[in-house]
Amino acid sequence: MITRTDQPEREFEYGWDDFEAVRKLLYASTGISMADSKFQLVYSRLARRLRALKLRSLSDYLRYLEAYREEKEHFVNALTTNLTSFFRESHHFDVLGRFLRENSGRGRRFRLWCAAASTGEEPYSMAMVALEALGSNPPVSIIATDIDSQVLQHAQNGIYTQERCAGLSAARLKQFCLRGRPGSAQAGMVKMRRELQRLIEFRTLNLLSSQWPVEGPFDVIFCRNVMIYFDKPTQLKLLERMIPMLTDDGLYIAGHSESFTNATRLVRLVDRTVYAAVGRG
Repeated sequence: MITRTDQPEREFEYGWDDFEAVRKLLYASTGISMADSKFQLVYSRLARRLRALKLRSLSDYLRYLEAYREEKEHFVNALTTNLTSFFRESHHFDVLGRFLRENSGRGRRFRLWCAAASTGEEPYSMAMVALEALGSNPPVSIIATDIDSQVLQHAQNGIYTQERCAGLSAARLKQFCLRGRPGSAQAGMVKMRRELQRLIEFRTLNLLSSQWPVEGPFDVIFCRNVMIYFDKPTQLKLLERMIPMLTDDGLYIAGHSESFTNATRLVRLVDRTVYAAVGRG
């Protein structure tokens, strides 16, 4: 473990004062709380920007951020974590499929929100479930948002390496994906089919922004493995905005490491890390 007094030699000048300034700025911009243990991660993520900008130290970079506001997007993109996979925490997709089947009919159209889309594996998994549950032309629309504009571009393209598709069964790969031919430029790559892509609209969204480019009501909100990056007051503030955006029978799906015991006036547990609004449903 690196301590405040035991610092290795680095390509760029970097110290704890720089780290404190970075995490203060990140918190102000995104609400993300960064622990001391992220000291080295901050350096490794921002070193790429220093090389690109030909700067010599993190202090220089912080001054650059003040002078050039357009750099803030690169700053946030560099420091936000984008760990995801197809059908990650698969239980939640079983819940989604059951909800869609049990509530279909009578002309109902479903609106789903994936609030941390990252590189797109989660919303594409949601789209696959919709097609499996409701047929080839499901009455479903999915809004997929993320703070990181770069990963959203990746998501919109819908192209992944075969390794990234390890969470997909052979049947789903065959039904929902196009695979590059051996020997071609696309060999080893997988592209999401059009019938998935047409169900999803990707938008950039900062959950800490006063204005969100989404409007309810939503039947299901996936906001998984996001709240763990926020402190408890910020978590509560976000829930106070998101839960009223659910339909009366709507579901809020959290990550398996997230718990809202401090928000029992807002949500009640209905399944494993699946919540409904208090007083509704």
